[in-house]
Amino acid sequence: MNWLTRLLGNSADTATLDAALRDALAKWEALPAPDPGTAHFETRYVVINTEATGLDLDKDRLLAVAAIAIDREQLSPHDSFHAAVEPDAAAALTSLLAFAGKGPVVVFNASFNRSLLERALDEHLGITPDWTWLDLHWLLPALYDEHIDRPARLADWMKAFGIETFQRHHALGDAWAIAQLMLAAQARARALGHNTPRTLADLEHSRRQLRRHG
Repeated sequence: MNWLTRLLGNSADTATLDAALRDALAKWEALPAPDPGTAHFETRYVVINTEATGLDLDKDRLLAVAAIAIDREQLSPHDSFHAAVEPDAAAALTSLLAFAGKGPVVVFNASFNRSLLERALDEHLGITPDWTWLDLHWLLPALYDEHIDRPARLADWMKAFGIETFQRHHALGDAWAIAQLMLAAQARARALGHNTPRTLADLEHSRRQLRRHG
């Protein structure tokens, strides 16, 4: 049985959650959907990163989640979130939703991080957020091909931009590095006329299609 089969068959029943968590989820669900056509300088992006027992989606489990906001092109270490998933996954994931709002969300390597997170959200909360997902794994080579012209490891991009963080392979430590890369991506995107979350999503889609058919 693969992880997708388990995901589809194990959605949570939110009626089993305690009242405080149900109220928090209701507040999150009532938030208005952001306009993906809003300019970067008016948008709150949230970088989300995960920490897991390994890199096998079929076997490994989520250990921790972390998030850092880039609000109107400003990055602050104080506007951040980190939580271990155990012992209360529902509480940790509900707090993540409350911090993130309704997007747009920035990740590095969505094929792993997004899949792992969506599986956990569905399993523990019965929710799959309709976020605008932006994956720097694809966006960075589209914007900075003079550095690296193909999808590459986070460590390679950190080296290319001289970025350091307080702890590698830690959910929040790597999120801090990803957030700094997102600031660089925003700067280049503006110069190229990609001024909104929607245009970044379109650029990512184009890059994926080019790679697929190249």
